Amino acid sequence: MSALDLKGRVAVVTGAVGGFGRVFTRSLLEAGAKVAALDVAEDPLLEFAAELKADGLSDRLMTHPNDIGVYGDCAEAIERIRTKFGDPDILVNNAALGMGIIRADHMTNLVSIDEISPEIWDQFVAVNLSGGWYLTKLTAPAMVRNGWGRIINVTTSFFTMLRGRFHPYGPSKAGFEAMAAGHAQEFEGTGVTVNVIVPGGPSDTAMVPPEYDVPRDQLIPTTAMLGPFEFLMSGAGAEVTGQRFIAANWDGTKPVTEARAASESPIAWPDLTKTAVWPTSRAGDLDT
Repeated sequence: MSALDLKGRVAVVTGAVGGFGRVFTRSLLEAGAKVAALDVAEDPLLEFAAELKADGLSDRLMTHPNDIGVYGDCAEAIERIRTKFGDPDILVNNAALGMGIIRADHMTNLVSIDEISPEIWDQFVAVNLSGGWYLTKLTAPAMVRNGWGRIINVTTSFFTMLRGRFHPYGPSKAGFEAMAAGHAQEFEGTGVTVNVIVPGGPSDTAMVPPEYDVPRDQLIPTTAMLGPFEFLMSGAGAEVTGQRFIAANWDGTKPVTEARAASESPIAWPDLTKTAVWPTSRAGDLDT
């Protein structure tokens, strides 16, 4: 049993059968939470549920095939979760489309704009950006009313966001990071925290295809995400919001203060917000 105590809490994990989704789901179940595992891949979701049942972790689990890029699907999922478990307290926005849906060799042969159709662009934005907003909109108001909530958004490195020929993944994740920064400010002081976790490099998930010629044991393990994740779910993380954690830099053998110092920074690009741009600002403060 996990040392983390989340008994009575209700969690939603998207992309639950992916590499990170599996470790988040297991961690929450082991901590005593009721968990709704969402994923677009129905058969793998059923297989994952069977694994959890074999491990004695299915009593507080519900699975729901769901396309987070469709608002109606998200609304239906949250309604079913409320009916079975009650209002969600924890939202883990983990699901994402990777560049592999365009081409398996995208990491060594980067994708050009002429390979990206408007339909592919819209699909990436729907899943990687809008889906997290849909679920936040559907769950955050109840968290605020109840005075307790944890929202974790899984984004990516700034290098990946800004990398040429890594569209639509990079821009969609940059928007997702900016959204997290805004929500952290919006919900500050309500008991609802919003934080970002990134792996810190290529990870041992399906996002990194076999065609990427690097031994899998040199990739960041999915379990690296658990250090900052479980800290943010704990009582010690209750006042932490608007922060970004690089999981690869979190050393679980060190005291939490040291692990945080090595891995934590504010979400997104806060230094760029120091210059006001509103019309009522002094002319010298305007960012042109």
